[in-house]
Amino acid sequence: MVPETEFSFKTGEFIELTLDGIGEAPFTPSSSPFVKDRFEVTIMKAGYVTGLMHELPVGEVLGVRGPFGRGYPVEEFFGKEVLILGGGCGLAPIRSLLYTLIEYKDKIKKVILAYGSKSPQDCIYKPLFSYLNSIDNFEAYRTVDETTDDWDESVGVATVLLDKVKVDIPNAIAVVCGPPVMMKHGTFKLLDMGFSEKDIYLSMEKNMSCGLGKCGHCMMGEYFVCKDGPVFTYDEIKDQPDIW
Repeated sequence: MVPETEFSFKTGEFIELTLDGIGEAPFTPSSSPFVKDRFEVTIMKAGYVTGLMHELPVGEVLGVRGPFGRGYPVEEFFGKEVLILGGGCGLAPIRSLLYTLIEYKDKIKKVILAYGSKSPQDCIYKPLFSYLNSIDNFEAYRTVDETTDDWDESVGVATVLLDKVKVDIPNAIAVVCGPPVMMKHGTFKLLDMGFSEKDIYLSMEKNMSCGLGKCGHCMMGEYFVCKDGPVFTYDEIKDQPDIW
């Protein structure tokens, strides 16, 4: 997307993308925050508005509100290893975080991406993995639930990759983004590995409608996900109801 004026966001923040007269939907940009003259969002056809967005011709004009919320505190990752667990379309916001960490690669000890999709065909951003593995101190791994004859990587849910990675856990943080069931079991697996609750960052997906903490559709206990999140540490939200 090409904005009329320079557009800035921090990785992990989200925007509301508007179809004039139709409606809007929240998306976390999947491009680099260091690029100001254009940005990318990844849209899965999941409802009425996103279905219409898939039918738009090139050059269509859309509205943008935002950015909103609280993204990743990247400066707190400096000097540490970063383990990212992703699943499905969760790779879209993770892609923006990865581009940010690449910009700061001299300040990060190591970045490991462990990503799972239903099948090889469902893996988005396929070229991203070979690109990451070409960068010093970056590692990227994939797994699928349903394999094909030509698949030679891991098989199983995303959390199986956590048994294969080598992480200096006392000096590492973890990021989890993806379907709720994956985030739940991934978080519990990270806790079993020895990660502390404050070092696990979760990108929560709720019904973020207004983006201003007013409508209440995204409330998660005492928090408005649109205003207080969508990025939280597990320590912050573990006692809130229905976080998964």
